[in-house]
Amino acid sequence: MTAHPHFGEMLALATALVWASAVILFKKSGETASPLGLNLFKNLLAFLLVLPTMAVMRVEPLRAAPPGDYALLLLSGVLGIGIADTLFFKSLNLLGAARSAVVDCLYSPVIILLSMLWLGERITAVQAAGVALIVSAVLALGGEKGTVRITRRQLAAGIALGALSMAAMGVGIVMIKPLLERSPILWAVEVRFAGAGAFLLLVLACHPGRRAVLGSLLHSRGWKFMLPGSFLGAYVAILLWIGGMKYATASVASALNQTSNLFIFLFAALFLKERITRPKLVGIVLGVLGVLCVILDGSRGG
Repeated sequence: MTAHPHFGEMLALATALVWASAVILFKKSGETASPLGLNLFKNLLAFLLVLPTMAVMRVEPLRAAPPGDYALLLLSGVLGIGIADTLFFKSLNLLGAARSAVVDCLYSPVIILLSMLWLGERITAVQAAGVALIVSAVLALGGEKGTVRITRRQLAAGIALGALSMAAMGVGIVMIKPLLERSPILWAVEVRFAGAGAFLLLVLACHPGRRAVLGSLLHSRGWKFMLPGSFLGAYVAILLWIGGMKYATASVASALNQTSNLFIFLFAALFLKERITRPKLVGIVLGVLGVLCVILDGSRGG
């Protein structure tokens, strides 16, 4: 029992607000930190914070599970966090937060496509319409003319990297969906962080510019954005997301989580002073409507 009848919904909405705030801080962090360095820092911090949280919640960090479960979660962490978030940060640097909010709407169509291919799920007519709206949103964004801050080439590269990020994130989630249904969420989250961290450390060790990557993390100006952004985005948002999924229905929680795209769009204008253009506005409206069609109708159909 919870103290408030809509406790889960409040947690899900808080997840969206916290993640949107983290994205704004990540955008500011990207002015000094490299995408690889920022992702490595974020994941190592989250890994260290989740460990004591597991102890408080009495979740075993090394539970008795088949080696295949560990391998799958580690691989999921490499794809869905190590690769996906690095691409996301690079895309965020190129596009800005408002445009990224539109591209992030591609996450839902990716999940649908992969679920159809791997899990045998079917798409409804309303979901198909939602996917079409989301694709239209990204196309509308792609029609935006180059400005002083971003060229057409940067726009195309940012959209491509953002789409690849959503694809890698989707693969990382769908491949472990059956496993998540029978495993403690905190344990699964921690193993994924471990996989991502190990992968990023390996990439850093082989990176010819590793000194520059590490050096980018040492700018004192970047820490005031990087530390709170990583704390909020990689730790607080995860705990709120788990609570939202636990105390609210999955469909409602998912829909409220996706309002982060709207919050990011608004916060980008308020705090980053990013200009709201017609393609951005059309894109975010189409994208959010499409996401809601995908999530809400999918829950009824399932």
